[in-house]
Amino acid sequence: MTNLLEVRDLSTYFTTPEREVKAVDGVSFALNKAETFCLVGESGSGKSITALSVMRLLPARISSHPSGSIWFNGVDLLKQDDEAMRHIRGSQIAMIFQEPMTSLNPVFTIGDQITEALQLHHPEMSNQEVQERTVKALEQVHLPNARGRMRDYPHQLSGGQRQRVMIAMALACDPELLIADEPTTALDVTVQAEILRLMRELQDNTGMSILMITHDFGVVAQMAHQVGVMQYGKLVEQGSTKQVLSQPQHPYTQQLLAAVPENLARRKPTTAQVLNADAKPLIEIHNLSVWFPIKKGLFRRTVDYVKAVDDVSLAIPKGQIMALVGESGCGKTTLGRAILQLEKPTQGSVNVEGQELVGLSDQALRPWRAKMQIVFQDPQSSLNPRLLVETMLTEPMKVHGIGSSHEERLELAARTLEHVQLKREYLWRYPHEFSGGQRQRIGLARALVLNPEFIVCDEITSALDVSVQAEILQLLLDIRSERDLTLLFVTHNIGVVEYLSDQTVVMYKGKIVERGLTEQVCRNPQEPYTQKLLAAVPRLTITAL
Repeated sequence: MTNLLEVRDLSTYFTTPEREVKAVDGVSFALNKAETFCLVGESGSGKSITALSVMRLLPARISSHPSGSIWFNGVDLLKQDDEAMRHIRGSQIAMIFQEPMTSLNPVFTIGDQITEALQLHHPEMSNQEVQERTVKALEQVHLPNARGRMRDYPHQLSGGQRQRVMIAMALACDPELLIADEPTTALDVTVQAEILRLMRELQDNTGMSILMITHDFGVVAQMAHQVGVMQYGKLVEQGSTKQVLSQPQHPYTQQLLAAVPENLARRKPTTAQVLNADAKPLIEIHNLSVWFPIKKGLFRRTVDYVKAVDDVSLAIPKGQIMALVGESGCGKTTLGRAILQLEKPTQGSVNVEGQELVGLSDQALRPWRAKMQIVFQDPQSSLNPRLLVETMLTEPMKVHGIGSSHEERLELAARTLEHVQLKREYLWRYPHEFSGGQRQRIGLARALVLNPEFIVCDEITSALDVSVQAEILQLLLDIRSERDLTLLFVTHNIGVVEYLSDQTVVMYKGKIVERGLTEQVCRNPQEPYTQKLLAAVPRLTITAL
């Protein structure tokens, strides 16, 4: 089989005022025509920098390639000038970036953005041909009403649709090589399954090669012919998908695979965790609805409602972990926020330890704020970049009257940091000085300093590497056992649900469609929607490619 892309001993260094960073260090691999090569590894391992080096998209002012070559169709890309690379990018090598909303221009329609690429690389095409080619590209990625959607702006599309537009833009010029950088990371499992199926279908139809960057081994098992594992800028292991996933040789590969939720050792439920039908719940929700008005016209009259949460009733037992699963937009996060009264319900009841929270004034709610906390999905945006960790942890304690002095609060904050496996000296750092996993631990510490009884965890592992995710999950289980905490774990990751939760509740279009013991819901789902969700989860079972 002929190599389309061959990377030989590639090194990519970044020059900073303090030191030289070896982002990619002596990497070699080959990608055959009509095949998929997956680069896997944790954040910072050099995966994306390798891809950007292939595309020659790194800033020349701070980056260099002290050694190596990148051969594409017999041409060394590192020796091509800017003009030559402009002809290669888009027409022969295309790239799909991780976040389509930041990659698509918000002020141009999706049709304009695709036609621009065609006009640049095919100036001989007439406007009519360009328009038809654009429609064809959108139809290739199964975007409904492709011709009509050309006039839409990126914000008018869902996450999955935006990703399809990115793929259409990349494929419009019929490239031989498609580089996909974490193309499904932020997508729901059903949308992810559609995107992966689409990429395989397009590869079968066009014969293009795919260089895919991911940290999801389920995606690797479904998509890859060959796999390369990166750590600290080096390629520590590579081989066929079956060989790497079933018989990993390098300790780092073994560690990554062991951290995948479906490979984590299953917990044996204790007596306290076995559901008791007569057990008194900590939180009871009755007929809860959260509707957002849709206003139109000059006088902004309400013409309809978005029923984010619609007549939901639920009981959350004390000391248990309840998983709330479903696709984006189903109402999971809104329900969690409504329980905490961060979102005012349209109707219904939220009862905590016999106290009705709906209708309480802000002052009356204050004591309950300490007992009920939330850890947000993105710690980067939920932690104030201008505050020290010390301020983030001691300020809530001061507000709620915990600790008689600043010194006592400081000691409690330091102990809480140690409780989430961080050093007490981290109190004197800012959020930007930490990794994603460490920031998530700080977010958890901020919730724990008030000694709450109930925590809503909103997609807190969705953007984390598998090994960091495993650490956070284990940490949550330990804290739950030590403090008898009750958790509502909002997620769309079924693997995490199976490992972590006692009960599972499935939401669809604002309503609960299925609930029960996690083992029962995940292994024997009754509702078609739950069955569809579970069927879409990428597993480590190796697909014959």
